[in-house]
Amino acid sequence: MRAKNRVASRERRRRILRQVKGYWGRKKNVFRHANNQLQKGLVYAYIHRRRKKRDFRRLWIQRINAAVRAHGMSYSTFIHRLSQAGIALNRKMLADLALTQPEAFAAIVERVKAA
Repeated sequence: MRAKNRVASRERRRRILRQVKGYWGRKKNVFRHANNQLQKGLVYAYIHRRRKKRDFRRLWIQRINAAVRAHGMSYSTFIHRLSQAGIALNRKMLADLALTQPEAFAAIVERVKAA
């Protein structure tokens, strides 16, 4: 009789089924479907870890644009004059300031306008 290493293969299947716990339908309890869905999920996770960075940058730009237009300036003009004024704040910090501390953001805009 041929040894098939039943313990290891069962553990491998059990590990995959543990990872897909919470999926809907057969994807959570049938090994073949679970394995396919897990592979697909891992690919999506890899893609979206990179996508998240793009999405947040777009959000920050939209927030800065909205806040700057309230002060009568366009986003591109603001970013250009910001670098000319020598203010080294990234978009994440600028968006946070615009959202949580509008008076501090207004002071930055006034300084950029003066430059």
